[in-house]
Amino acid sequence: MKKKIGVVMAFKAIVVDIDGTITYSDRRIDCRAVTALRSLQVPVVIATGNVLCVARAVAKLLGTSGIVIAENGGVVECGIVESDASHMKECMDALEILKQHFPLERLDPEARITEIGLRRNFDVKEATKLLGKNAPVDIMDTGFAIHIKSKKINKGTGLKRIAKLMGLDARDFVAIGDSPNDIEMIKAAGLGVAVGNAHPELKKAAGMVTKGEHGAGVEEALGELKRRGEIN
Repeated sequence: MKKKIGVVMAFKAIVVDIDGTITYSDRRIDCRAVTALRSLQVPVVIATGNVLCVARAVAKLLGTSGIVIAENGGVVECGIVESDASHMKECMDALEILKQHFPLERLDPEARITEIGLRRNFDVKEATKLLGKNAPVDIMDTGFAIHIKSKKINKGTGLKRIAKLMGLDARDFVAIGDSPNDIEMIKAAGLGVAVGNAHPELKKAAGMVTKGEHGAGVEEALGELKRRGEIN
């Protein structure tokens, strides 16, 4: 925890996942999370595996800062948009291999520029074996979509990039999530929070695990941090 003897160190920003964290499993927004996030005085950054236009729309609907991390860290926006499409060929090469074995359906191919999103209609473990342990890409199932992404890009690298654009350090953030693709993000942050419905691996990596699920967990975590004086 970010503390010095006799001094409570306040976090300067929040970064929060969308699907499964501020939404229910059917992607309906949990209004408890919205109310809790809107009550904060610090900036709130939206982080998602979804594309930039979706991240922007969610930020607008939530009434947050408008600062976002999209495509699992491949795209960030803070006044300007920065993206890293340098590994897209590796993702496309992996896609071509997998297409020989599975009936793949791409998601948002016209909008997704740093990774590949796929429908959840094939075996991720089998696909990972086909590519081999030395493949330069990860195949990740978030529970909402399957992503083929570079091993060098994740929400943790995205958080570090966005923190720099904001004039902060990643350790100045509280990160809240529920899925395996949030693990690097909560490890990079000053405090990582797993909501009650989070994947077991994320809970192991988190510094705080809430009893409440989805938006109730977000509300619980922010309420506790306010009570401690660690966030405003």
